[in-house]
Order: sequence, then structure tokens, then C-alpha cells
Amino acid sequence: MNIMRPGTRIDKLVGGHAAALSERLQTHREQLFPPDAKRELRKFTSGEVADLLGVKDAYLRKLDLDGKGPSPETRAGGRRYYSPADILALREMLEKGAKTPGTYLPGRRPGDHLQVITVINFKGGSGKTTTAAHLAQKLALDGYRVLGIDLDPQASFSALHGVQPEFDLPDGGTIYDTIRYDDPLPLRDVIQKTYFTNLDLIPGNLDLMEFEHATPMALRERQGSFFFTRIGDALAEVEDDYDIVVIDCPPQLGFLTMSALSAATAILVTVHPQMLDVMSMCQFLLMTSNLLGVVAEAGGSMDYDWMRYVITRYEPGDGPQNQMVSFMRSMFGEHVLNHPVLKSTAISDAGITKQTLYEVERTQFTRATYERAMESLNAVNGEIEGLIQAAWGRGKGM
Repeated sequence: MNIMRPGTRIDKLVGGHAAALSERLQTHREQLFPPDAKRELRKFTSGEVADLLGVKDAYLRKLDLDGKGPSPETRAGGRRYYSPADILALREMLEKGAKTPGTYLPGRRPGDHLQVITVINFKGGSGKTTTAAHLAQKLALDGYRVLGIDLDPQASFSALHGVQPEFDLPDGGTIYDTIRYDDPLPLRDVIQKTYFTNLDLIPGNLDLMEFEHATPMALRERQGSFFFTRIGDALAEVEDDYDIVVIDCPPQLGFLTMSALSAATAILVTVHPQMLDVMSMCQFLLMTSNLLGVVAEAGGSMDYDWMRYVITRYEPGDGPQNQMVSFMRSMFGEHVLNHPVLKSTAISDAGITKQTLYEVERTQFTRATYERAMESLNAVNGEIEGLIQAAWGRGKGM
């Protein structure tokens, strides 16, 4: 048992623990991804690609035999594999011959506004970052141009995309550099390409906390524009480059979250169906309503295309959870997504290696476990995609 001796300085103790943990994490990272290795997304089987495109596997085989589109990699047993860039090339080729515009490239058309989805929850452990990461990646795989923004100083969203803040961002590189009150940078200067085709990233780190500290001073001195417009103003610089922005907010209702909510066109609230979590969410909603009311009175935009609750880490065999889900549906009706994100060892095990389920090979899990988790994620993300399309005046979901 490690008992602190009288007179031990807590700052020295905590600092030592942080340094030791950081070194161990860096060692773990280098074992997974050597420093000279470029992290790459796996290739997808022709069956997976056919599902993504909404065509038959046999059709992809015919395209390959006819010399049309990218040539897949052929492995043992004649199995064909496509890279993410190959999938995008297939989408672009098929879109040219599609009878209905947007069949294979479903993103924005002239007149469609940028979709900015903020993923929020007041309580940690609700699956917020996992939900945001899987949503951003699936939208990119589906052909949308996506920008993911990590607004959480803990930077878990960044870590899932191969960025370890204390090593990769020693000199900044977060959205704070763009929304700071003194000498802000252009947003493009902090955008990074990821190994996901169609998915760019603005990573996070502890620098984001500076916005929480600097904003009260700026308000006192009436410095610059309103704090709640800063993220929206920054996004306006790159609005034409993307179809969708997914923001992983911090688990607190501070100035960062309020600025993100003011920039948003849609809100996704993650909820773990336990009584304590729902009680916490109640307090969060009350605080959010009061604070956003103040922002609205100050001229902030509070108009949203949609707002939904998504049930996360759901265990269908858990009686109390089922009762809580029924309670939420009775209270909020259509504002609760029809499909929940199931609690799955496949999702949690993928996270151990800082990956999502879309990145790992299905052979790492039992077939039933993998397919059950993937079906759950795809159903949730499919619902959200329907809401996005409805906001653009296409399909259903409003």
C-alpha cells in the first residue's frame, strides 16, 4: 500500500505520475505504430464495399473484369480488397452514370447548408467520443466530406485518429489557435488529413482550456466578437470544403460547448440508460436551456435542423435499462433515435488499440459479436444520415 509521507508535495507526486504515465503510453503507442510507420486504414473486402455502395458484389466483380474503376488487390482464395481511395473512386465513377443525383456521392448540392453536428453530454462515460468517432468515420466511408473537431481537452477523439497530444501537438494545433482572442490563426492552418479518405481532423489538447480561462477576461474587456460566435465564424472559412462537421464537445457546459452549440445545425445527446445518468442529463438540459437562452438574447443563433437523443452502451437483457429506455421514449418521443448503440466487447476491445470498429479486421472477433456491434452502429449512423438528408430537403427524418 502506497501511503503518502507527511510533507510530500502533491504537485511533485502528480507530476511524477503524469511523466511516468506519458512515457508508458508513448512506449505502448510505438509498439502499436512505430515512429517511422504511417498509420493506414485497412482495406475493405468486396462484400463490405458492395454494402457501402448499395450494389451487388457480382457487379463489382464485373466492373473489375471489364477494366472499369480501380483494380482491387487480390488475395488468397481470390478475395478482392479495396482501399478507401478505391471506394471513393468507385463512387465518383458510379455517380456519373447514376439516374438519380447523389446516389453514390450523397453530399451537399448547390443551396445546401453545411451540417454541423455537436455531440454532447454533461456526464463522462456516456459513449460520447465513441459515438462521434464512429459517426464521422461512417459518414466519410459513405462519401461525405467530413471535418471532425475534437473540442475536448482530454483529446480522446484525437487519440482514436492517431494523434497523441503531448507528443504530436507540442506547439499547439487545436481549434483554440483559431478562436483565441489574440493573434488567431486561419482555420486551415490547424486542419490535418487523416488516414480516412474524406475525413479531416482538428485535434484537441489541454490548450483548449485556455479558452475557458480567457473568455471571462475578454467579456470584461469587451475584446473581440462574442465568444459564442467564434467557432461558427472559424467554420465559415472552410464551409465550401465540407459537407458535414462533427464536433466532439467536452463533458461540461463551458464556453467551448456553448460556442459549439451556437455554431451547430444539429445536436446529438448521448445517454447511457441508467437512472444516475438520466438524472445528470436532466441537470445538463436545465443548465443548457438557461444558458442558451442568454446566448439567444445576445443575438446567438439557436435554430437547429434537428436534435436527437441516442441511447448508448445499451444491454437489451438488462431490465432496468429497458425501463429507462421506455421512460425516455415516453417523455421525448421521436427525439430519441429508434436504434441504440449496443454495449459490445468488439467496440471496447477496438478502443484498446485506439481504433474504431470500422478500422479493425472482423477476424479479430467472433463473427456474431462483430456483426451484432456493426449492425448496431450502422443502424444509428443510418438514422443520423437520414436526418442530414432531410435537412437538405431530401428523404425522410425530420
